[in-house]
Amino acid sequence: MYRPRTSLFGRHGRTAAALLAVATVATLGLTGCSNSEKSGGPVAADTPLPTEIPAGTKLVLADQSERLQSVLRFSGELDKLPFKVEFANFVGGPAVLEAFRAEAADVASVGDVPPIHALVAGQDVPIIAAYQTSTTALRLAVAPGKSITTLAELKGKKIAYAEGTAQQAAVLRALDKAGLKPADAQLIRLQLGEFPDAIRTGQVDVAPLIEPNITRFLRTSGASLIPADQTKDIYPGLAYLYARRAVVQDPAKAAATRALVAAYIRANQWINTHQDEWARRYYVENQKVSAEDAKRIVESLGTFTFPHLDEQLVARQQATIDAIDKAGELPKKVQAAKGFDLRFDAPITEAVTASGAAFAPKER
Repeated sequence: MYRPRTSLFGRHGRTAAALLAVATVATLGLTGCSNSEKSGGPVAADTPLPTEIPAGTKLVLADQSERLQSVLRFSGELDKLPFKVEFANFVGGPAVLEAFRAEAADVASVGDVPPIHALVAGQDVPIIAAYQTSTTALRLAVAPGKSITTLAELKGKKIAYAEGTAQQAAVLRALDKAGLKPADAQLIRLQLGEFPDAIRTGQVDVAPLIEPNITRFLRTSGASLIPADQTKDIYPGLAYLYARRAVVQDPAKAAATRALVAAYIRANQWINTHQDEWARRYYVENQKVSAEDAKRIVESLGTFTFPHLDEQLVARQQATIDAIDKAGELPKKVQAAKGFDLRFDAPITEAVTASGAAFAPKER
């Protein structure tokens, strides 16, 4: 079985390092408020970000499936960062949020729902960058031996459900699209990492999966997916970088985070121009899927684009908040605008323009 690694990358070299285990993070995170919760809140969008990065500055990055560190490393952007970087691997947004609470992580790569639950929990961790992939990259997997071909057939079915994840919003949108309420199905609350085994063994009837778990699941005899035309628009294809407010208010770390955002865009644009290499080095060598499957995964994600941090993106995030709230799955209504640091649109604009990337997918 592949086991993730945790590594420390310095400005002039790489050495092994340890970080708090997820269980420890969770324990620490439940005790009191972090400094980020006590910080002052957002500043004006047109306030310039610091650019001076003092020697010894370090950021701890919360990663998932080693994707962030892999794309930074393979693209060459990691070695160019003018500060130290420490990585820790987590499974799902809730575990990352606990790391933020414990001040054991500074910046994280997540889907669109974890920042919403951060707002609900009173955690001040604004979004600082985003990328857009195909909206069909998430699929609803159907357990072997089951036949479910329409969203209407979700009624009464056992559906894997993980609060605080992009998969949560996808399930709620699917039910709403079918004219169903959450009470019309059996939402089985699981950890995100438990989804693949739960659907493969029939513990649930349906599970929302993203790659590479879709490809792995389809190797199972009798496995199937609800047709893509049924699940269109239940997933926005957005992924975010977000950071503790205390980090982006600290001059040294804010400057480092600014540099990270630019590297994040250049690295993911590198995927657009090196798809075969990314498929081989990440999906085949790191995630252990076949070359054929890796090619299919990369093609399914499409071209990465990088939206502006602006009112349009805030409105998209608010629509997701509204969808979760409509289903009665938010303890309180929150405003998406409070979960962004729009100062980072300046380095995003600069990096997208200079790298030849795009802010939005081409119209078809």
